[in-house]
Amino acid sequence: MRELCAEVGLSVATVKFYLREGLLPPGERRGPNQADYDESHVRRLRLIRSLADIGGLSIAAIRDVLTDSAQDLLRAGRGKLDVTDEERAWAMARISAMAESRGWDLSGADTAVSALVGVLCAFRRLGHSELLDHVDSYAELAESIARLDRAAKAETSPAGTVLGDILLVSLRRLARRRG
Repeated sequence: MRELCAEVGLSVATVKFYLREGLLPPGERRGPNQADYDESHVRRLRLIRSLADIGGLSIAAIRDVLTDSAQDLLRAGRGKLDVTDEERAWAMARISAMAESRGWDLSGADTAVSALVGVLCAFRRLGHSELLDHVDSYAELAESIARLDRAAKAETSPAGTVLGDILLVSLRRLARRRG
């Protein structure tokens, strides 16, 4: 345990907490008070710290991401916008048409679709028609990013999901700072 803690820069108490919380799988038992930890434990601890420190996720949200009970980061801490039935119908018509034209399968994507409904409705309420006019361009960029994610196998890992989202937001903010 001490070697593991030294390698990742965490205290024994912190690692034991992660073990108790089910965020870190137990090591291979060698005795009553001894266990062996391998590189997978190091990677998991680094991921947990990244999700907490960089991603700003709570322990419960990290547990959701690591146990795959969250469909994506959107479920882990983002609020919902209350929308009317008319707004929802309008947004779903746009989303469905966009998905159909791109060959996207919306089944099983309830969290992402719900978030997208909220975003489109918020843009509409705020009168940002210029942003709504560019949703298809954003979708095209998202397809390019998804291809990169698949190539890097990022879509199958919690780090790819959480840190990839933060990467995109950070790069977008930097790109806006063009001199």
